[in-house]
Amino acid sequence: MRFFRQRLTTDVPPWRAVALFSAHATAAGLPQPAALCGSWFGSAAVVAPFVGVAPAPFPDSSPVAAPPGCVGGGWFGYLSYDSADPSGRSTGSPASAWGWADHVLRWDPAGACWFESLADDPAPLLSTVERMLRSSASLSWTASALERPSAASHEQAVKSCVASIEEGELFQANICTRFTGTFSGSPAALFSEGVARLSPRRAAFVSGAWGSVVSLSPELFLSRHGRRVRSTPIKGTLPRRGPAEDGNALLLRQSVKDVAENVMITDLVRNDLGRVCAVGSVVVPSLLTVEPAPGVWHLASTVEGVLADGVSDSALLEATFPPGSVTGAPKIRALAEIASLEPTARGVYTGAVGMLSPVAGLELNVAIRTFEISGSRISLGVGGGITADSDSAAEWQECLHKAAPLEALLATPPAV
Repeated sequence: MRFFRQRLTTDVPPWRAVALFSAHATAAGLPQPAALCGSWFGSAAVVAPFVGVAPAPFPDSSPVAAPPGCVGGGWFGYLSYDSADPSGRSTGSPASAWGWADHVLRWDPAGACWFESLADDPAPLLSTVERMLRSSASLSWTASALERPSAASHEQAVKSCVASIEEGELFQANICTRFTGTFSGSPAALFSEGVARLSPRRAAFVSGAWGSVVSLSPELFLSRHGRRVRSTPIKGTLPRRGPAEDGNALLLRQSVKDVAENVMITDLVRNDLGRVCAVGSVVVPSLLTVEPAPGVWHLASTVEGVLADGVSDSALLEATFPPGSVTGAPKIRALAEIASLEPTARGVYTGAVGMLSPVAGLELNVAIRTFEISGSRISLGVGGGITADSDSAAEWQECLHKAAPLEALLATPPAV
């Protein structure tokens, strides 16, 4: 593989490019685009025009030289939470799905768009991309309101989890539920509008014959650049819907329950990375930072380390997946608690979506605030971390706060 890049003269934003590529792919019978928008690989977006994402194990990668900051191409895909569920349940989605892209568009932090390629002959690809960026298309969708399980059922699961914590079985577990509805139209349009309206930091879109994942996540699960790895677990949430709730940013940092929730998971992530990183290299450069996300404030901490010699990306994932922030502590016991208390499989939700690039490394989000679309069905998982101090009614309200911006997005498609 050889690296090639060229700056493009275009003012098309990445979210709009996803819609343009999707419209062309649909008309031509080609695979849908894959996209990462927000903050990925030091850039504002990485978009592959056509990627056949299909059931496949996590890929291997050999490094390819390129200038700093570039991406070039790579594998887009996801790892499903179901692949780690000890109950063996599944929503029917592939446990792992990946697709190779030998060229991408990358929007740098200043907003400039670059065509980057690892193909042997990039000229025809570049011509096609430039032509599509000059095209026009209108994509939309129709969807039902999402059906929710009863508040009582989720609250009972929370109470049962608190009882397990009080009995000393575990310190924390993430208990989730699933909202479902019907969907027709363009998943790429839903992603495009979600990025434009909500500006999520770790948005990702992948699609294939199995369906589509529209992830509008705020959370980084893992990044690996060279041998340095980083994870930024999010735990702790309060509403953020306008000036009247801006004070919740301060309250969140002062919340004993939310701070304890975050510190426990940060320590879990330290331990996970410590299994594969060089001795003494794991540090916490940022602890309990308050960050905005659509509809809520979050507490986020950052853990970094340097991989030990010989540790592969697969070994890194084996040590850390599924993400600690959406499982609990101790992780193995939390996985069992989740399996016993949640009535349905999670699917891709609380797994990870992202890209492995032979040029730039590995970046994966935590698949929260994530729609999963299969046929005419759409689902949205929501949940939260349960500790000894959790109130079951408040935990249900937290689910509703997290879902609210996504439900509003789903209910207001763009006019065609």
